[in-house]
Amino acid sequence: MIGEGAEASAPQDVVTLRQLLAYDEDGILRLVLAPRGQDAELVGVIIGDEDGGRPYTGRIVLVTGVSAEAGAGAAEAVREAARRGAGAVVVRGRGDGDPAAEVVAAARETGVALLARGGWADWADTVEMLRAAFAFAAVGTGDRLAGDIAGGGLAVLASVVARYCQASITVEDTRFRVLAHSATSPEADPVRQSTILGGKVPDWRVAELRRSGLLKALWTSRDVIHRAADGTDPERLVVAIRSGGEILGSIWAAADGRSFSPDAREALRRAAEVAVPYLLQHRLRVSSNRRREEHALRELLRGEGDRRAHIWSLGLAPELPCVVLVAERDLTTAPVPERSLQALALQASAHRSAVRVLRESHRLTVLLPVPDGDEREALALARELDSLAAAMPDAPAVWIGAGRLVGSPLEAADSRAEAVLVVRALRERAARGAAPGRAAGAGAPERRERPVRHAGPGEVAQTVAVLRVLDAVRPLWETQGGPVHDMVLADLAAGGELVRSLTAYLDAAGDVPRAAQSLVLHPNTLRYRLRRVRERFGIDLDDPDTRLLVTLAVRLATGGDRPTGEGI
Repeated sequence: MIGEGAEASAPQDVVTLRQLLAYDEDGILRLVLAPRGQDAELVGVIIGDEDGGRPYTGRIVLVTGVSAEAGAGAAEAVREAARRGAGAVVVRGRGDGDPAAEVVAAARETGVALLARGGWADWADTVEMLRAAFAFAAVGTGDRLAGDIAGGGLAVLASVVARYCQASITVEDTRFRVLAHSATSPEADPVRQSTILGGKVPDWRVAELRRSGLLKALWTSRDVIHRAADGTDPERLVVAIRSGGEILGSIWAAADGRSFSPDAREALRRAAEVAVPYLLQHRLRVSSNRRREEHALRELLRGEGDRRAHIWSLGLAPELPCVVLVAERDLTTAPVPERSLQALALQASAHRSAVRVLRESHRLTVLLPVPDGDEREALALARELDSLAAAMPDAPAVWIGAGRLVGSPLEAADSRAEAVLVVRALRERAARGAAPGRAAGAGAPERRERPVRHAGPGEVAQTVAVLRVLDAVRPLWETQGGPVHDMVLADLAAGGELVRSLTAYLDAAGDVPRAAQSLVLHPNTLRYRLRRVRERFGIDLDDPDTRLLVTLAVRLATGGDRPTGEGI
Protein backbone atom coordinates (compact mmCIF):
# COMPACT_ATOMS: atom_id res chain seq x y z
CA MET A 1 0.00 0.00 0.00
CA ILE A 2 1.10 3.58 -0.63
CA GLY A 3 0.45 4.59 2.96
CA GLU A 4 2.64 1.82 4.35
CA GLY A 5 5.04 3.37 6.85
CA ALA A 6 3.11 6.65 6.90
CA GLU A 7 4.06 7.34 10.49
CA ALA A 8 7.73 7.39 9.56
CA SER A 9 7.04 9.83 6.73
CA ALA A 10 5.31 12.43 8.89
CA PRO A 11 6.63 15.96 8.29
CA GLN A 12 9.89 16.71 10.06
CA ASP A 13 10.42 19.96 11.97
CA VAL A 14 14.14 20.25 11.41
CA VAL A 15 16.82 20.31 8.74
CA THR A 16 20.52 20.12 9.52
CA LEU A 17 23.03 22.62 8.25
CA ARG A 18 24.65 19.78 6.28
CA GLN A 19 21.33 18.90 4.60
CA LEU A 20 20.73 22.55 3.78
CA LEU A 21 24.12 22.97 2.10
CA ALA A 22 23.71 19.70 0.20
CA TYR A 23 20.34 20.86 -1.11
CA ASP A 24 21.71 24.25 -2.23
CA GLU A 25 22.86 23.02 -5.66
CA ASP A 26 23.01 26.55 -7.09
CA GLY A 27 25.46 27.83 -4.49
CA ILE A 28 23.25 30.61 -3.16
CA LEU A 29 24.84 30.22 0.28
CA ARG A 30 28.44 29.57 1.26
CA LEU A 31 29.40 28.26 4.68
CA VAL A 32 31.90 30.59 6.34
CA LEU A 33 31.94 29.24 9.88
CA ALA A 34 30.20 26.37 11.74
CA PRO A 35 31.52 26.38 15.33
CA ARG A 36 29.06 23.64 16.39
CA GLY A 37 29.51 21.49 13.30
CA GLN A 38 27.31 20.94 10.27
CA ASP A 39 24.90 18.60 12.02
CA ALA A 40 23.39 21.48 14.00
CA GLU A 41 19.61 21.43 13.55
CA LEU A 42 17.62 24.37 12.18
CA VAL A 43 13.87 24.69 12.74
CA GLY A 44 12.77 27.68 10.68
CA VAL A 45 13.68 30.99 9.07
CA ILE A 46 13.64 34.54 10.45
CA ILE A 47 13.81 37.39 7.92
CA GLY A 48 15.37 40.56 9.29
CA ASP A 49 14.66 41.75 12.81
CA GLU A 50 11.27 40.22 13.59
CA ASP A 51 9.43 41.04 16.82
CA GLY A 52 12.12 42.62 18.96
CA GLY A 53 12.92 40.34 21.89
CA ARG A 54 11.34 37.23 20.37
CA PRO A 55 13.50 34.10 20.79
CA TYR A 56 15.17 32.82 17.63
CA THR A 57 15.88 29.38 19.08
CA GLY A 58 17.36 27.09 16.43
CA ARG A 59 16.32 29.30 13.53
CA ILE A 60 18.34 30.57 10.59
CA VAL A 61 18.31 34.39 10.57
CA LEU A 62 18.67 36.43 7.37
CA VAL A 63 20.38 39.78 8.05
CA THR A 64 18.51 41.65 5.30
CA GLY A 65 18.75 45.27 6.39
CA VAL A 66 22.53 45.68 6.33
CA SER A 67 24.74 46.21 3.27
CA ALA A 68 27.68 43.95 2.54
CA GLU A 69 30.13 46.74 3.32
CA ALA A 70 28.58 47.68 6.68
CA GLY A 71 30.79 45.38 8.72
CA ALA A 72 30.03 46.86 12.14
CA GLY A 73 26.27 46.80 11.57
CA ALA A 74 26.32 43.20 10.33
CA ALA A 75 28.54 42.13 13.23
CA GLU A 76 26.09 43.58 15.74
CA ALA A 77 23.20 41.84 13.95
CA VAL A 78 25.09 38.52 14.25
CA ARG A 79 25.62 39.07 17.99
CA GLU A 80 21.97 39.98 18.51
CA ALA A 81 20.79 36.88 16.61
CA ALA A 82 23.12 34.70 18.69
CA ARG A 83 21.85 36.28 21.95
CA ARG A 84 18.33 35.32 20.92
CA GLY A 85 19.33 31.72 20.24
CA ALA A 86 19.72 31.61 16.43
CA GLY A 87 21.22 28.43 15.01
CA ALA A 88 22.72 30.15 11.96
CA VAL A 89 22.98 33.63 10.44
CA VAL A 90 23.09 34.57 6.75
CA VAL A 91 24.73 37.85 5.73
CA ARG A 92 25.26 39.34 2.31
CA GLY A 93 28.73 38.66 0.92
CA ARG A 94 30.88 41.52 -0.37
CA GLY A 95 32.30 41.77 -3.88
CA ASP A 96 34.83 39.00 -3.11
CA GLY A 97 32.08 36.84 -1.62
CA ASP A 98 33.41 37.04 1.96
CA PRO A 99 31.76 38.85 4.87
CA ALA A 100 33.75 41.59 6.61
CA ALA A 101 36.36 40.38 9.10
CA GLU A 102 34.43 41.80 12.07
CA VAL A 103 31.35 39.80 11.05
CA VAL A 104 33.36 36.55 11.02
CA ALA A 105 34.85 37.50 14.38
CA ALA A 106 31.38 38.10 15.84
CA ALA A 107 30.20 34.65 14.69
CA ARG A 108 33.29 32.95 16.10
CA GLU A 109 32.91 34.82 19.39
CA THR A 110 29.23 33.89 19.81
CA GLY A 111 29.45 30.34 18.41
CA VAL A 112 26.74 30.81 15.78
CA ALA A 113 27.05 29.33 12.28
CA LEU A 114 27.72 31.97 9.63
CA LEU A 115 26.78 31.77 5.94
CA ALA A 116 27.33 34.32 3.17
CA ARG A 117 24.79 34.95 0.41
CA GLY A 118 26.26 35.01 -3.10
CA GLY A 119 26.51 38.46 -4.68
CA TRP A 120 24.57 37.32 -7.78
CA ALA A 121 21.60 36.10 -5.73
CA ASP A 122 19.08 38.12 -3.75
CA TRP A 123 17.12 37.53 -0.57
CA ALA A 124 14.12 36.23 -2.52
CA ASP A 125 16.33 33.45 -3.95
CA THR A 126 17.60 32.69 -0.45
CA VAL A 127 14.14 32.44 1.06
CA GLU A 128 12.92 30.27 -1.81
CA MET A 129 15.85 27.90 -1.44
CA LEU A 130 15.37 27.59 2.34
CA ARG A 131 11.66 27.07 1.86
CA ALA A 132 12.31 24.24 -0.59
CA ALA A 133 14.94 22.67 1.70
CA PHE A 134 12.51 22.58 4.62
CA ALA A 135 9.84 21.20 2.29
CA PHE A 136 12.14 18.32 1.34
CA ALA A 137 12.70 17.57 5.01
CA ALA A 138 8.95 17.66 5.65
CA VAL A 139 8.16 15.17 2.86
CA GLY A 140 10.09 12.34 4.47
CA THR A 141 10.94 9.03 2.78
CA GLY A 142 9.21 6.52 5.08
CA ASP A 143 6.51 5.35 2.65
CA ARG A 144 7.27 3.36 -0.48
CA LEU A 145 6.38 6.02 -3.05
CA ALA A 146 8.42 8.76 -1.39
CA GLY A 147 11.31 6.36 -0.85
CA ASP A 148 11.29 5.33 -4.52
CA ILE A 149 11.38 8.99 -5.60
CA ALA A 150 13.84 10.31 -2.99
CA GLY A 151 16.55 12.46 -4.59
CA GLY A 152 15.57 11.51 -8.12
CA GLY A 153 13.99 14.71 -9.38
CA LEU A 154 10.80 15.31 -11.34
CA ALA A 155 11.62 12.80 -14.12
CA VAL A 156 11.94 10.00 -11.58
CA LEU A 157 8.78 11.21 -9.83
CA ALA A 158 6.82 10.99 -13.10
CA SER A 159 8.17 7.50 -13.81
CA VAL A 160 7.47 6.18 -10.30
CA VAL A 161 3.96 7.64 -10.17
CA ALA A 162 3.21 6.15 -13.60
CA ARG A 163 4.11 2.73 -12.24
CA TYR A 164 1.98 3.15 -9.12
CA CYS A 165 -1.02 4.48 -11.08
CA GLN A 166 -0.61 2.23 -14.15
CA ALA A 167 -0.97 5.36 -16.28
CA SER A 168 0.93 7.93 -18.34
CA ILE A 169 2.01 10.91 -16.23
CA THR A 170 2.83 14.55 -16.94
CA VAL A 171 3.94 17.09 -14.35
CA GLU A 172 3.09 20.65 -15.34
CA ASP A 173 3.57 24.13 -13.90
CA THR A 174 0.75 26.64 -13.51
CA ARG A 175 1.20 27.78 -17.12
CA PHE A 176 0.73 24.19 -18.32
CA ARG A 177 4.34 23.80 -19.41
CA VAL A 178 5.59 20.21 -19.12
CA LEU A 179 8.26 19.88 -16.44
CA ALA A 180 8.51 16.09 -16.59
CA HIS A 181 6.68 13.13 -18.08
CA SER A 182 6.76 9.35 -17.99
CA ALA A 183 7.57 7.27 -21.06
CA THR A 184 5.18 7.87 -23.94
CA SER A 185 4.06 4.94 -26.08
CA PRO A 186 3.26 5.28 -29.80
CA GLU A 187 -0.37 4.52 -28.87
CA ALA A 188 -0.64 7.58 -26.60
CA ASP A 189 -3.64 9.80 -27.26
CA PRO A 190 -3.17 12.81 -29.60
CA VAL A 191 -3.45 15.40 -26.80
CA ARG A 192 -0.63 13.77 -24.82
CA GLN A 193 1.55 13.45 -27.92
CA SER A 194 1.01 17.12 -28.79
CA THR A 195 1.65 18.18 -25.21
CA ILE A 196 4.91 16.23 -24.91
CA LEU A 197 6.22 17.31 -28.33
CA GLY A 198 5.30 20.98 -27.80
CA GLY A 199 6.48 21.13 -24.21
CA LYS A 200 3.13 22.54 -23.07
CA VAL A 201 -0.57 21.84 -23.22
CA PRO A 202 -2.01 23.24 -26.48
CA ASP A 203 -3.86 26.53 -26.06
CA TRP A 204 -7.07 25.10 -27.46
CA ARG A 205 -6.97 22.35 -24.86
CA VAL A 206 -6.46 24.82 -22.01
CA ALA A 207 -9.41 26.87 -23.28
CA GLU A 208 -11.54 23.71 -23.39
CA LEU A 209 -10.59 22.77 -19.82
CA ARG A 210 -11.40 26.30 -18.69
CA ARG A 211 -14.82 26.26 -20.35
CA SER A 212 -15.66 22.86 -18.89
CA GLY A 213 -14.96 24.06 -15.35
CA LEU A 214 -12.24 21.47 -14.78
CA LEU A 215 -9.54 24.08 -14.18
CA LYS A 216 -11.66 25.90 -11.63
CA ALA A 217 -12.23 22.61 -9.83
CA LEU A 218 -8.51 21.81 -10.00
CA TRP A 219 -7.33 25.12 -8.56
CA THR A 220 -9.96 25.23 -5.80
CA SER A 221 -9.95 21.58 -4.67
CA ARG A 222 -7.39 19.61 -2.74
CA ASP A 223 -8.82 16.34 -4.00
CA VAL A 224 -8.02 14.30 -7.11
CA ILE A 225 -10.23 15.40 -10.03
CA HIS A 226 -11.65 12.81 -12.42
CA ARG A 227 -12.31 13.42 -16.12
CA ALA A 228 -14.19 10.71 -17.97
CA ALA A 229 -13.02 9.27 -21.29
CA ASP A 230 -14.37 11.05 -24.37
CA GLY A 231 -13.80 9.49 -27.79
CA THR A 232 -10.05 9.23 -28.37
CA ASP A 233 -9.44 11.21 -25.17
CA PRO A 234 -8.82 8.62 -22.41
CA GLU A 235 -9.91 8.80 -18.81
CA ARG A 236 -7.79 11.16 -16.76
CA LEU A 237 -7.03 11.94 -13.11
CA VAL A 238 -5.45 15.24 -12.08
CA VAL A 239 -4.36 16.77 -8.80
CA ALA A 240 -2.96 20.20 -7.95
CA ILE A 241 0.46 20.52 -6.32
CA ARG A 242 0.19 22.96 -3.41
CA SER A 243 2.56 24.50 -0.92
CA GLY A 244 0.33 25.90 1.79
CA GLY A 245 -2.08 28.16 -0.06
CA GLU A 246 0.14 28.51 -3.14
CA ILE A 247 -0.49 26.41 -6.24
CA LEU A 248 2.76 25.30 -7.88
CA GLY A 249 1.48 23.05 -10.67
CA SER A 250 -0.37 19.81 -11.29
CA ILE A 251 0.06 16.09 -12.01
CA TRP A 252 -1.99 14.53 -14.80
CA ALA A 253 -2.56 10.79 -15.21
CA ALA A 254 -3.95 9.37 -18.49
CA ALA A 255 -5.31 5.81 -18.58
CA ASP A 256 -4.17 5.26 -22.20
CA GLY A 257 -6.28 2.15 -22.85
CA ARG A 258 -5.68 0.63 -19.41
CA SER A 259 -7.53 0.84 -16.12
CA PHE A 260 -6.04 2.89 -13.31
CA SER A 261 -4.64 0.91 -10.39
CA PRO A 262 -6.87 0.68 -7.29
CA ASP A 263 -4.39 2.95 -5.46
CA ALA A 264 -4.15 5.56 -8.24
CA ARG A 265 -5.96 8.34 -6.39
CA GLU A 266 -3.99 7.76 -3.21
CA ALA A 267 -0.74 7.62 -5.19
CA LEU A 268 -1.52 10.95 -6.88
CA ARG A 269 -2.35 12.62 -3.55
CA ARG A 270 0.94 11.45 -2.07
CA ALA A 271 2.82 12.34 -5.25
CA ALA A 272 1.45 15.89 -5.06
CA GLU A 273 2.92 16.19 -1.54
CA VAL A 274 6.26 14.72 -2.59
CA ALA A 275 6.39 16.97 -5.68
CA VAL A 276 6.24 20.23 -3.68
CA PRO A 277 9.98 20.60 -2.96
CA TYR A 278 10.85 19.48 -6.50
CA LEU A 279 8.67 22.19 -8.02
CA LEU A 280 10.05 24.75 -5.60
CA GLN A 281 13.54 23.61 -6.60
CA HIS A 282 12.69 23.85 -10.29
CA ARG A 283 11.32 27.36 -9.88
CA LEU A 284 14.35 28.36 -7.85
CA ARG A 285 16.74 26.95 -10.47
CA VAL A 286 15.03 28.89 -13.26
CA SER A 287 15.10 32.06 -11.17
CA SER A 288 18.70 31.46 -10.05
CA ASN A 289 19.94 30.82 -13.58
CA ARG A 290 18.28 34.01 -14.79
CA ARG A 291 19.68 36.02 -11.90
CA ARG A 292 23.14 34.49 -12.26
CA GLU A 293 23.20 35.42 -15.96
CA GLU A 294 21.96 38.90 -15.14
CA HIS A 295 24.71 39.29 -12.53
CA ALA A 296 27.35 38.03 -14.98
CA LEU A 297 26.14 40.43 -17.67
CA ARG A 298 26.08 43.39 -15.30
CA GLU A 299 29.59 42.62 -14.04
CA LEU A 300 30.86 42.10 -17.60
CA LEU A 301 29.41 45.43 -18.72
CA ARG A 302 31.04 47.10 -15.72
CA GLY A 303 34.38 45.44 -16.43
CA GLU A 304 34.36 43.92 -12.94
CA GLY A 305 34.94 40.46 -11.50
CA ASP A 306 36.23 37.47 -13.44
CA ARG A 307 35.24 38.51 -16.95
CA ARG A 308 36.14 35.15 -18.49
CA ALA A 309 33.91 33.39 -15.98
CA HIS A 310 31.12 35.86 -16.80
CA ILE A 311 31.48 35.10 -20.52
CA TRP A 312 31.26 31.38 -19.78
CA SER A 313 28.12 31.94 -17.65
CA LEU A 314 26.55 33.82 -20.56
CA GLY A 315 27.44 31.11 -23.08
CA LEU A 316 29.57 33.46 -25.20
CA ALA A 317 32.91 32.88 -26.92
CA PRO A 318 35.81 35.10 -25.75
CA GLU A 319 36.93 35.81 -29.34
CA LEU A 320 33.49 36.98 -30.49
CA PRO A 321 33.38 40.63 -31.73
CA CYS A 322 30.53 42.60 -30.18
CA VAL A 323 28.95 46.01 -29.76
CA VAL A 324 27.03 47.33 -26.77
CA LEU A 325 23.91 49.44 -27.30
CA VAL A 326 22.25 51.54 -24.61
CA ALA A 327 18.62 52.70 -24.77
CA GLU A 328 17.64 55.26 -22.17
CA ARG A 329 14.15 56.61 -21.66
CA ASP A 330 13.27 60.22 -20.92
CA LEU A 331 12.95 60.63 -17.15
CA THR A 332 11.21 64.01 -17.40
CA THR A 333 7.94 62.37 -18.45
CA ALA A 334 5.76 61.27 -15.54
CA PRO A 335 4.35 58.77 -15.14
CA VAL A 336 6.66 56.80 -17.41
CA PRO A 337 5.17 53.67 -19.04
CA GLU A 338 7.30 50.56 -18.63
CA ARG A 339 6.12 48.98 -21.87
CA SER A 340 8.55 50.95 -24.05
CA LEU A 341 11.73 49.34 -22.67
CA GLN A 342 10.00 45.98 -22.40
CA ALA A 343 9.10 46.07 -26.10
CA LEU A 344 12.65 47.14 -27.03
CA ALA A 345 14.09 44.30 -24.94
CA LEU A 346 11.94 41.75 -26.76
CA GLN A 347 12.89 43.23 -30.14
CA ALA A 348 16.61 43.18 -29.31
CA SER A 349 16.44 39.60 -28.01
CA ALA A 350 14.76 38.48 -31.24
CA HIS A 351 17.51 40.05 -33.37
CA ARG A 352 20.02 37.25 -32.73
CA SER A 353 19.95 34.28 -30.35
CA ALA A 354 23.27 35.25 -28.75
CA VAL A 355 22.05 38.76 -27.82
CA ARG A 356 22.08 39.43 -24.07
CA VAL A 357 19.82 42.14 -22.64
CA LEU A 358 19.93 43.85 -19.23
CA ARG A 359 16.84 45.83 -18.21
CA GLU A 360 16.92 48.44 -15.47
CA SER A 361 14.48 51.08 -14.29
CA HIS A 362 15.20 53.60 -17.05
CA ARG A 363 17.83 51.94 -19.19
CA LEU A 364 18.22 48.96 -21.49
CA THR A 365 21.71 47.64 -22.24
CA VAL A 366 22.16 45.24 -25.15
CA LEU A 367 25.27 43.11 -25.73
CA LEU A 368 25.16 42.40 -29.46
CA PRO A 369 27.58 39.76 -30.83
CA VAL A 370 28.68 40.67 -34.37
CA PRO A 371 30.36 37.49 -35.73
CA ASP A 372 31.29 39.05 -39.08
CA GLY A 373 32.74 42.17 -37.42
CA ASP A 374 30.46 44.55 -39.35
CA GLU A 375 29.52 47.36 -36.96
CA ARG A 376 26.76 48.46 -39.34
CA GLU A 377 24.66 45.68 -37.82
CA ALA A 378 24.68 47.56 -34.51
CA LEU A 379 23.59 50.78 -36.23
CA ALA A 380 20.82 48.89 -38.01
CA LEU A 381 19.57 47.49 -34.69
CA ALA A 382 19.73 50.97 -33.12
CA ARG A 383 17.66 52.32 -36.02
CA GLU A 384 15.20 49.42 -35.66
CA LEU A 385 14.78 50.06 -31.92
CA ASP A 386 14.35 53.79 -32.52
CA SER A 387 11.64 53.12 -35.08
CA LEU A 388 9.82 50.83 -32.66
CA ALA A 389 10.04 53.35 -29.81
CA ALA A 390 8.71 56.13 -32.06
CA ALA A 391 5.74 53.99 -33.09
CA MET A 392 4.54 53.46 -29.52
CA PRO A 393 1.76 55.90 -28.61
CA ASP A 394 2.09 57.91 -25.38
CA ALA A 395 5.51 56.41 -24.68
CA PRO A 396 8.37 58.64 -23.47
CA ALA A 397 11.30 59.52 -25.70
CA VAL A 398 13.97 56.83 -25.88
CA TRP A 399 17.57 57.65 -26.83
CA ILE A 400 19.65 54.83 -28.32
CA GLY A 401 23.42 54.85 -28.61
CA ALA A 402 25.78 52.22 -30.02
CA GLY A 403 29.33 51.91 -28.72
CA ARG A 404 32.32 50.98 -30.81
CA LEU A 405 32.93 47.48 -32.09
CA VAL A 406 35.29 45.54 -29.80
CA GLY A 407 37.03 42.28 -30.56
CA SER A 408 35.78 40.34 -27.53
CA PRO A 409 33.09 40.44 -24.82
CA LEU A 410 36.07 40.93 -22.48
CA GLU A 411 36.10 44.54 -23.76
CA ALA A 412 32.31 45.04 -23.50
CA ALA A 413 32.72 47.62 -20.72
CA ASP A 414 34.60 49.93 -23.11
CA SER A 415 31.84 49.67 -25.73
CA ARG A 416 29.16 50.26 -23.08
CA ALA A 417 30.91 53.37 -21.74
CA GLU A 418 31.01 54.81 -25.25
CA ALA A 419 27.34 53.92 -25.87
CA VAL A 420 26.39 55.83 -22.71
CA LEU A 421 28.33 58.84 -24.00
CA VAL A 422 26.53 58.60 -27.36
CA VAL A 423 23.17 58.70 -25.57
CA ARG A 424 24.28 61.74 -23.56
CA ALA A 425 25.50 63.39 -26.75
CA LEU A 426 22.16 62.83 -28.49
CA ARG A 427 20.24 64.28 -25.56
CA GLU A 428 22.65 67.20 -25.32
CA ARG A 429 22.36 68.04 -28.99
CA ALA A 430 18.57 67.81 -28.92
CA ALA A 431 18.45 70.10 -25.88
CA ARG A 432 20.77 72.62 -27.53
CA GLY A 433 18.96 72.49 -30.89
CA ALA A 434 21.93 71.21 -32.91
CA ALA A 435 21.49 68.63 -35.64
CA PRO A 436 23.45 65.37 -35.38
CA GLY A 437 26.49 65.44 -37.63
CA ARG A 438 27.16 69.14 -36.89
CA ALA A 439 29.06 70.63 -33.98
CA ALA A 440 26.86 72.33 -31.42
CA GLY A 441 26.58 76.02 -32.13
CA ALA A 442 28.07 75.84 -35.63
CA GLY A 443 25.67 77.84 -37.79
CA ALA A 444 21.93 78.00 -37.49
CA PRO A 445 20.45 74.84 -35.97
CA GLU A 446 18.47 72.58 -38.25
CA ARG A 447 14.85 72.36 -37.13
CA ARG A 448 13.31 68.91 -36.93
CA GLU A 449 9.87 67.81 -35.85
CA ARG A 450 11.52 64.93 -34.04
CA PRO A 451 15.20 64.96 -33.06
CA VAL A 452 17.34 62.02 -34.14
CA ARG A 453 17.41 59.66 -31.18
CA HIS A 454 19.85 56.98 -32.32
CA ALA A 455 23.48 57.12 -33.38
CA GLY A 456 26.84 55.42 -33.29
CA PRO A 457 30.02 57.04 -31.97
CA GLY A 458 31.09 58.29 -35.40
CA GLU A 459 27.89 60.32 -35.89
CA VAL A 460 28.33 62.36 -32.70
CA ALA A 461 32.11 62.18 -32.39
CA GLN A 462 32.67 65.88 -31.61
CA THR A 463 30.03 66.03 -28.91
CA VAL A 464 31.33 62.79 -27.36
CA ALA A 465 34.84 64.30 -27.31
CA VAL A 466 33.49 67.40 -25.54
CA LEU A 467 31.68 65.26 -22.97
CA ARG A 468 34.90 63.38 -22.25
CA VAL A 469 36.67 66.70 -21.63
CA LEU A 470 33.84 67.92 -19.40
CA ASP A 471 33.88 64.71 -17.36
CA ALA A 472 37.65 65.04 -16.93
CA VAL A 473 37.54 68.67 -15.72
CA ARG A 474 34.37 68.32 -13.60
CA PRO A 475 36.19 67.29 -10.36
CA LEU A 476 38.54 70.26 -10.75
CA TRP A 477 35.65 72.65 -11.44
CA GLU A 478 33.70 71.49 -8.38
CA THR A 479 36.61 72.45 -6.11
CA GLN A 480 37.53 75.60 -8.07
CA GLY A 481 36.96 79.12 -6.75
CA GLY A 482 37.18 82.48 -8.47
CA PRO A 483 34.73 84.94 -10.02
CA VAL A 484 33.40 82.62 -12.77
CA HIS A 485 32.70 79.85 -10.27
CA ASP A 486 31.05 82.26 -7.82
CA MET A 487 28.95 83.87 -10.58
CA VAL A 488 27.59 80.57 -11.90
CA LEU A 489 26.69 79.20 -8.47
CA ALA A 490 25.11 82.45 -7.29
CA ASP A 491 23.06 82.89 -10.46
CA LEU A 492 21.81 79.31 -10.53
CA ALA A 493 20.69 79.71 -6.93
CA ALA A 494 18.73 82.81 -8.02
CA GLY A 495 17.08 81.12 -11.01
CA GLY A 496 19.83 80.95 -13.64
CA GLU A 497 18.94 84.01 -15.77
CA LEU A 498 22.55 85.06 -16.35
CA VAL A 499 23.71 81.49 -17.05
CA ARG A 500 21.00 81.04 -19.69
CA SER A 501 21.94 84.35 -21.25
CA LEU A 502 25.64 83.46 -21.31
CA THR A 503 24.85 80.04 -22.81
CA ALA A 504 22.92 81.62 -25.69
CA TYR A 505 25.60 84.30 -26.18
CA LEU A 506 28.42 81.75 -26.35
CA ASP A 507 26.42 79.37 -28.59
CA ALA A 508 25.90 82.27 -30.99
CA ALA A 509 29.66 82.94 -31.04
CA GLY A 510 29.14 86.39 -29.50
CA ASP A 511 26.42 87.46 -31.96
CA VAL A 512 24.14 89.46 -29.62
CA PRO A 513 21.13 89.83 -31.99
CA ARG A 514 21.07 86.09 -32.78
CA ALA A 515 21.51 85.15 -29.12
CA ALA A 516 18.74 87.56 -28.10
CA GLN A 517 16.46 86.06 -30.73
CA SER A 518 16.99 82.56 -29.34
CA LEU A 519 16.14 83.89 -25.86
CA VAL A 520 13.15 85.87 -27.18
CA LEU A 521 14.68 89.08 -25.80
CA HIS A 522 15.48 92.52 -27.13
CA PRO A 523 19.21 92.77 -27.96
CA ASN A 524 19.58 95.68 -25.51
CA THR A 525 18.18 93.51 -22.71
CA LEU A 526 20.83 90.90 -23.41
CA ARG A 527 23.56 93.59 -23.55
CA TYR A 528 22.37 94.84 -20.14
CA ARG A 529 22.66 91.33 -18.66
CA LEU A 530 26.16 90.91 -20.06
CA ARG A 531 27.18 94.24 -18.49
CA ARG A 532 25.82 92.97 -15.16
CA VAL A 533 28.15 89.97 -15.45
CA ARG A 534 31.12 92.34 -15.92
CA GLU A 535 30.11 94.89 -13.26
CA ARG A 536 28.91 92.53 -10.52
CA PHE A 537 31.43 89.72 -10.85
CA GLY A 538 34.35 91.37 -12.66
CA ILE A 539 34.21 88.92 -15.57
CA ASP A 540 35.66 90.23 -18.86
CA LEU A 541 33.99 88.36 -21.73
CA ASP A 542 36.38 90.01 -24.21
CA ASP A 543 39.25 87.95 -22.75
CA PRO A 544 39.59 84.59 -24.64
CA ASP A 545 40.74 82.68 -21.53
CA THR A 546 37.76 83.99 -19.59
CA ARG A 547 35.38 83.03 -22.40
CA LEU A 548 36.81 79.48 -22.42
CA LEU A 549 36.39 79.17 -18.65
CA VAL A 550 32.84 80.56 -18.80
CA THR A 551 31.98 78.16 -21.64
CA LEU A 552 33.17 75.20 -19.58
CA ALA A 553 31.49 76.52 -16.44
CA VAL A 554 28.03 76.97 -17.91
CA ARG A 555 28.20 73.56 -19.62
CA LEU A 556 29.22 71.86 -16.39
CA ALA A 557 26.77 73.71 -14.19
CA THR A 558 23.62 73.43 -16.27
CA GLY A 559 23.67 69.62 -15.91
CA GLY A 560 22.32 68.71 -19.35
CA ASP A 561 25.49 66.75 -20.10
CA ARG A 562 25.97 65.37 -16.59
CA PRO A 563 26.16 61.58 -16.20
CA THR A 564 23.09 60.16 -14.47
CA GLY A 565 25.08 58.02 -12.07
CA GLU A 566 22.30 55.41 -12.24
CA GLY A 567 22.15 51.98 -13.76
CA ILE A 568 25.12 49.74 -14.32
